[in-house]
Amino acid sequence: MKSQILAASLAASLAGLSTLPAFAGALDAPAADPIPPAAPASVAVVPQGGDWTGGYAGVQLGYGDVDGTGAADGDDVLYGVHLGYDYDFGTFVLGGELDYDGADIDLNGAATVDSVARLKLRAGYDFGRTLGYVTAGVAEVDTSLGSEGGEFYGIGVAYQINERYTVGAELLEHNFNDISGTGVDADATTLTVRGSIRF
Repeated sequence: MKSQILAASLAASLAGLSTLPAFAGALDAPAADPIPPAAPASVAVVPQGGDWTGGYAGVQLGYGDVDGTGAADGDDVLYGVHLGYDYDFGTFVLGGELDYDGADIDLNGAATVDSVARLKLRAGYDFGRTLGYVTAGVAEVDTSLGSEGGEFYGIGVAYQINERYTVGAELLEHNFNDISGTGVDADATTLTVRGSIRF
């Protein structure tokens, strides 16, 4: 009788074990679901500034060095104003400008340079807040001998402090021949720093 009770208890115990959940490390443990890869983080685009489209006006201050026929040489301070408009095509900027420099450059007593006016075409590359450009056009010099037209070319750079204000610098080379029929020729180099308000 005892053997029958013991056999029944053993059978019941074995039946109960088959219904228990599988433990970690069991051979038949279910595989964990794979973790999906994380979505790539979006890259933030840092604004570079530099929309150069629009009008501007400002002032300049600099230095002029005139090399004239014979001993007609001299150099002195320049001061002036400018007004222009640019159009930004993306990386290429095209614009036009009028500017005027007053001066009092004594050419060793042979003459004096009183002013230079220019009509400019400028073309440049938009680096963002910085614009580098080349410029060329026509100029008119006013001297004590009279006035004369000529041409110029040069390079410049402008930097946007903010959307409204820019600063920059410009180096120009000028050529004037036979000023007012006197036979006096003059080459002039000007270097100016500039400040502008954009609108």
